[in-house]
Amino acid sequence: MRALDWVIVAVYLVYVLVDGVRRSKGTREIEGYFLAHRSLPWWAVGLSVMATQLSAITLIGTTGQGATDGMRFVQFYFGLPLAMVILGVTLVPFLHGARVFTAYEYLERRFDARTRSLTSFLFLVARGMSCGTIIAAPAVVLSAIFGWGLLWSVALMGVPTVIYTMIGGVQAVTWVDVKQMALIVFALIAVMVTLLVQLPVAPDHALALAGAAGRLRAFDFSFDLTNDFTFWSGLVGGTFLMLSYFGTDQSQVQRYITAKSVDQARSSLLMSAYWKIPLQALVLLTGVLVFVFFVFQAPPLLFNPAAEHAVRAAEPALYGVLDERYRTALRDRETAAHALAAARVRGDREASVASLEAFRAREADVGALRGEALGLARRVTGTSAQDVNYVMPYFVLHFLPVGLIGIFVAAVLAAAMSSIAAELNSLATVTVIDFYRRWVRPQAPDAHYLLVSKAATGFWGLFACVVATFAATLGSLIVVVNRFGSFFYGSILGVFLLAMIPRARATGAFFGLIAGMAAVGVVNFGAPSVSWLWHNVIGAVTVVAVGLGLSARRSSTR
Repeated sequence: MRALDWVIVAVYLVYVLVDGVRRSKGTREIEGYFLAHRSLPWWAVGLSVMATQLSAITLIGTTGQGATDGMRFVQFYFGLPLAMVILGVTLVPFLHGARVFTAYEYLERRFDARTRSLTSFLFLVARGMSCGTIIAAPAVVLSAIFGWGLLWSVALMGVPTVIYTMIGGVQAVTWVDVKQMALIVFALIAVMVTLLVQLPVAPDHALALAGAAGRLRAFDFSFDLTNDFTFWSGLVGGTFLMLSYFGTDQSQVQRYITAKSVDQARSSLLMSAYWKIPLQALVLLTGVLVFVFFVFQAPPLLFNPAAEHAVRAAEPALYGVLDERYRTALRDRETAAHALAAARVRGDREASVASLEAFRAREADVGALRGEALGLARRVTGTSAQDVNYVMPYFVLHFLPVGLIGIFVAAVLAAAMSSIAAELNSLATVTVIDFYRRWVRPQAPDAHYLLVSKAATGFWGLFACVVATFAATLGSLIVVVNRFGSFFYGSILGVFLLAMIPRARATGAFFGLIAGMAAVGVVNFGAPSVSWLWHNVIGAVTVVAVGLGLSARRSSTR
């Protein structure tokens, strides 16, 4: 990074901190600190909802996913529009009208205190782990840029965010999100334009190369429970996940219950329904174009610099031979790519078909050598060697022009801060409202609860930082964060579904929730080949089935 890039990053971070503190006005009562006095406009809430989702994981993990696996991941979001419509007529008016601080407060009114507390506890564990994964994404960038240890990178990212979240509350989080969303979209478009300008072939030829390598396949209609990304897992499993996330996760519920009315809360969610899939497709397509770019610009054998250094030190001769074979394969692939583009320009159909097959064969060779290198890194380091999270940082640092590097890094930090701040705020809210105020000190002045909430924010910030130190080694961060959530979300959704069924009883809800978590645990550890997207369906269906069964049995014994 050059001086201009540093200036851009520094100016943006100072601006965010100052604006976050400035927005803390009116947060001396818990109604203002946690819910902004339920006065925020729908468009600000909607942008905050989207910014919370569009974390640094999206800019790093999802682009890396697009570069290494193509567009298949977009199927994950196919259930989103359906989920938003369902929530708009069910849980949104339900929770907004209940005038609660947290989604789980309602469960005590409907069932009992133990159901509320267990559900709240599961949320805290799930969201605390997910928040750690979100911190890991920018930590990966900082580690790759400066060669710092991951722990120091995590601390540099997490500490400032915790500070402004502690001061500003949900109002500061929301209004900072609005500005951060604008920066993120601008950075994505700027990177996309830069890629198209730097590619030595026309955009249609670039897409032809991506298609030949299987990177443009956006639909998979096979019904395979072991495949993470298919049309059916996205539509069915994705719908359950989105219902759980937007309908029962406090980090999202807290956004829309700050809206002025039920209609405005609905509008804020529909904004995600309209724009999330196109925006996610843009992110994945950016990653696909990065893949095409590396067809013409030789990428490293291992994108993770730490893993590459470890392998070079432990197995220098073996790695050298492997790297030499890789360079030869890259040159052959580039030659085949140029031949395919030239044949398409001439309109020579026969030559195009032959060049296409040659390019696919050379791409397979490159992929096989990368697989060997990743296996070697796994043996040397003793940890997962997947480097999908390092693809985008490598491209940014080595190929983006001065100034745009600073903008992209600022966008990554902005995306991270918006998501981390929202999640820390929701974790503090649940800790204070569902546990401290409910069980420890039911009566206290608002100043006391605000002090406890700020301490809770600090605690969860520390917890998330600890999780972040190992989350970066678990593979694609966008998959990791949703895998964490899917372990819990389906069962939590099941409890809220029971709450809307009149004959459901407290005992059924409590033991149904335990049964749902047990069922997901059995599938996750006993049948790990089953895709994590189906965990949401399994958890929700088990909770509802067991809950209704126990409720009916209890009613019949009275």
